[in-house]
Amino acid sequence: MRVLGVNALFHDPAAALVVDGAVVAAAEEERFSRRKHGKRPVPFAAWELPEQSMRWCLDQAGLGPADLDAVAYSFDPALAKPAADMGLHDPWDHIRLMYAEAAPGFLAEALPGLHREQVRFVPHHVAHAASAALAAPLPGDGRPCSVLVLDGRGEQASHLAGRYEHGRLEVLAQQQLPHSLGLLYESLTEHLGFLRSSDEYKVMALASYGRPRHLERLRDLVRTTPDGGFEAPVPDWEEMAPRRAGGETDWPEEYADLACSVQARLEEVLVELARWLHDRTGDTALAMAGGIALNCVANSRIWRETPFQQVWVQPAAGDAGTALGAALQVAADDGTLATPMHTAALGRGFSHEDLAAELRRAALPFTTPADLAGEVADVLAANGVVAWFDGRSEYGPRALGHRSLMAHPGFATNLERLNDVKGREQFRPVAPMVLAERASELFDQGPVPSPYMLFVHRVAEQWRDRIPAVVHVDGTARIQTVDDDTTPHVAALLRAFEQRTGLPVVVNTSLNTAGRPMVDTPREALELFGSAPVDALVLGPHLVRRTGLATGNTR
Repeated sequence: MRVLGVNALFHDPAAALVVDGAVVAAAEEERFSRRKHGKRPVPFAAWELPEQSMRWCLDQAGLGPADLDAVAYSFDPALAKPAADMGLHDPWDHIRLMYAEAAPGFLAEALPGLHREQVRFVPHHVAHAASAALAAPLPGDGRPCSVLVLDGRGEQASHLAGRYEHGRLEVLAQQQLPHSLGLLYESLTEHLGFLRSSDEYKVMALASYGRPRHLERLRDLVRTTPDGGFEAPVPDWEEMAPRRAGGETDWPEEYADLACSVQARLEEVLVELARWLHDRTGDTALAMAGGIALNCVANSRIWRETPFQQVWVQPAAGDAGTALGAALQVAADDGTLATPMHTAALGRGFSHEDLAAELRRAALPFTTPADLAGEVADVLAANGVVAWFDGRSEYGPRALGHRSLMAHPGFATNLERLNDVKGREQFRPVAPMVLAERASELFDQGPVPSPYMLFVHRVAEQWRDRIPAVVHVDGTARIQTVDDDTTPHVAALLRAFEQRTGLPVVVNTSLNTAGRPMVDTPREALELFGSAPVDALVLGPHLVRRTGLATGNTR
């Protein structure tokens, strides 16, 4: 069965192709359009489809629209209520719903050969749930699994708790709007001067610098309910800290304290919701999705403080992942169970020949070394910064060794250096890459392996002074574990770097600059290399050194 999944209505438009239960391709539209998050989540943009990522997914499989059995759209307008009836203040929301109802026609026009009748609506939170529970690499046929979804909003709700078995979802709880932990966090993001529905991860980073001095007040306002839901009215933030204008560079403690307080209460509520769910299911495994599932600090508390023995978070947990989930759910409804997802490298890739051709076109001297890992490790050991472009790009917001900036973790100044290279706030952390078999020596209080940077771990005391660049202010790190099966070239680099430095860790952050999508093509990698203070560029097996530009020979 061939199903194209599409997310388009709110933000992070994306497409995913599932063939006989296996994920063939998945990509966000921002990687093609170069517009961060694809578009803003406003009603007047709801008609825009991820046309480039849809076509790329089909091309990747050698299919045309007429070859599809279904197109799965991750929102069901038949379930939606007017915004005013849900207590939401959006006078133009009816425009969004009108566009959702018309989606089959828009899709048939964008994909000639597709019939409107082939479009199936999948409820938004069901698509989130399927992206996690159906794709989770859990043992056993049918993989019984609890699932928890939390985000800003869907058709009527902001949360779903349930259980999957043999591809079938049993919904156990849903929180109706306007109560929404996602909208609460978005509101705080805007109050702190960041871009709403975009920069929530910055609030999570800022929270580590504060004290939770508003926590008791928030506990009175935001609380769970016996039916598995919660109450989450948006407070008057002005009573806790004045609204911050965007563009300011200083961060008085009152803003960090407010971020810390909301983050702490969010974590507590999520732990309570997960415990409620476990009480109902008794499952050993929990799968999570929705934008809030990208909150790696909260995920870690769920892993530590609930009875679930396994917690698996969809790498594309935000709305982009609903494209995959919608396709998986339609396939499951037709009796085709999903193949477990073992990698997020589902986007565009380029042949070694294509990469070399781009370098020649740019007239850049490069080499194709027999020991690429060793030569790159030499650059890193000399405290150089490396732009790393290898294999297929990542599906989701995290750089996982396919589109990464790398540096030496042993110099504390490299945190500031990388934030300067990327043009972002200095309170933002960078992450460590470590071989999965070495992770427990350096990091604890988090799950291992952790291949998608969706949990935080405590850095062992004896390692904090040795790898200061990747130690956040609270003594934690958002690690990515690496293995030879999924990221063999990064694994080889880590071993080579340890041979030279004694450190089994390399700094990793996304290959982009502030406000721009992650680099997705070799030309974009070359543009970044040409404009940023990066010492070397890896394009597949090829290596460009900054110091060799004047004297090297273009092959």
